[in-house]
Amino acid sequence: MGNVMIKAENISKSFGSLQVLKNISLEIQQGEFVSIVGQSGAGKTTLLQILGTLDKPDTGSVNINGSSVFDLNEKELSSFRNLHIGFVFQFHQLLPEFTALENVMIPALIAKKPKVEAQTKALELLEFLGMSERATHKPNELSGGERQRIAVARALVNHPDVLLADEPSGSLDSKNKAELNKLLLKLKSELNQTLVVVTHDSEMASISDRILKMQDGIIVS
Repeated sequence: MGNVMIKAENISKSFGSLQVLKNISLEIQQGEFVSIVGQSGAGKTTLLQILGTLDKPDTGSVNINGSSVFDLNEKELSSFRNLHIGFVFQFHQLLPEFTALENVMIPALIAKKPKVEAQTKALELLEFLGMSERATHKPNELSGGERQRIAVARALVNHPDVLLADEPSGSLDSKNKAELNKLLLKLKSELNQTLVVVTHDSEMASISDRILKMQDGIIVS
């Protein structure tokens, strides 16, 4: 596999009197595809958001590729997140006024990469994902499955260490779910991408290297 890409230790998180995560520790290797499953309210999305630095734990630490992320200040953290972590959400969250290509380029432009370089990388990814001929289309001209592919390309444009996905197939039909599963396996096999996916989709969980089952704020298996 390689080195440890994500190491979380003793992560706890409460919202008011509700403890959502209870002292969770986990390790994910570089190039590993891990699914997080469990009932609604088990704490899956909260855990994913903390691993992705979108939320801070009450206690514990998260180390991503050697960086202790919660020791960074806000500015350093948002830069780290932009460069090292890719996100794919259930609802693609593409910007409607921009083309597919422009949407994919946005994280690279935020990272102050030259426009030409951002565009080249975005076009490469669109080709890799079979979306080249959709580059100039706006999101409302694309199918749900196509929009999700564009969201994946956007998440990958800065060549992140980790790709995190929250219910990425939640709004897709069965054909597009199968396509997305194939795509995730391709990212792992061809890009050696580390993938952490929260999913209710048993098919998606079954193709991952490892399934973490959560219940009541802990990892039970």
